[in-house]
Parts: sequence; structure tokens; C-alpha cells
Amino acid sequence: MAKESSFDIVSTVDMQEVDNAFQQARKELAQRYDLKDSGAEISLDKSAGTLTVTAPADFVASQVIDVIGSKLIKRGIDLTAVKWGDSTPSSGGGVRRCATVVNGIDKETAGKINKDIKAQKLKCKVTIEGDKLRVSSPSRDTLQEVIAFLRGQDYGQPLQYVNYR
Repeated sequence: MAKESSFDIVSTVDMQEVDNAFQQARKELAQRYDLKDSGAEISLDKSAGTLTVTAPADFVASQVIDVIGSKLIKRGIDLTAVKWGDSTPSSGGGVRRCATVVNGIDKETAGKINKDIKAQKLKCKVTIEGDKLRVSSPSRDTLQEVIAFLRGQDYGQPLQYVNYR
């Protein structure tokens, strides 16, 4: 009997690349003519995985977010991995927007992925292991079909397929 093949579905972001994009965006804020003396600032908390933009107005905050987004894309980070919150008033009449970097698959999304795979009626087994899912099947072709199916779906965060054996 053939042994079982498997792969893991994970959602991870390289925080070093986020830090590099943050540093580049900070430099661009200091050099760009329209943002240089606007009072806009960005900060990164690597341990908590949060980005914070402080700006004098919503328009300026959205400009800074666009700059950060372009730097993240250049660094190979999917923008769906960054969840921006709503604008909140900050001291001095400005606004503050916070973003969290999504790392791991939460239980709700994992359950939805599991349900969608089962709805395809493929001969495979899905197990939820913490913040990742393991899909196993005797047929490698079935695993390829699962990956192709999941690439066509949108779960609000980037998915990676690792440990394919």
C-alpha cells in the first residue's frame, strides 16, 4: 500500500521584510515633497506585529498608507496580510490608523477552509493543527487539486502551501 502524501496550509509573514518595508517608507516620508513637513509619522512594533500611522488629516494618512503598501508589495508581502483599522482621533487634532499583520490561520477561517475542501468531495483528509491545516491523501494528484482549488478562493489572508511530501 502506498504511503500517504500531505502538505500544510499556513499563513505567515516575514516580519523582517515588513521591517525593511517600514524603514523604506519612513525614508520616503522624510524625502517626499508633499509629505516632508506634513507631520505624518509611522511606527512599527515588531513583537506585536502592528503598524501605526499618525497624520494631521485622513487624506495624509491614506497617502502614507499607500506609500507603506507600495513598499510592502515590492518586498513580496501580500497586502491582504495587513488589516488596517478605522481612523481614530489622536492628540493635536490629527488621526491615527493602526494595522495588524496577520500571522497564522484563526479557527474561524480554518473551519471555513476545511468545509470548502470537504464540499469538493475529494478523497483527502483535513486536520486543523493550531494555526495551520494539514491535508493528506494517498494520491498526490488529489493534493494538487486541493491546492489549485484553494488558490482560486479568497479567505481574506494569504495562504502558503508548505511541507509537501
